[in-house]
Amino acid sequence: MVNIYHDSDADLKVLKDEVIAVIGYGNQGRSQALNMRDSGLNVVVGNIKDRSYDQAKEDGFETYLIPEAVKKASIVFILLPDEIQPQVY
Repeated sequence: MVNIYHDSDADLKVLKDEVIAVIGYGNQGRSQALNMRDSGLNVVVGNIKDRSYDQAKEDGFETYLIPEAVKKASIVFILLPDEIQPQVY
């Protein structure tokens, strides 16, 4: 049997006290970080110091190098390109 869930089935209150780290601030990371923040969640960004790092700061996120962002978070989204992920692990 397939279960279909809708917005009304979710409760963001369960995440209100969590810190969510978005690792990687490219196409996926930026969109998802902005969406979660707009939904009222506490989001930090982890990235190498490059243009995406600067963009995250410009967008108003607390931005850290990846290891520091992971330490601050209770939930981690790894949104890096596939070819970069082995270097991070």
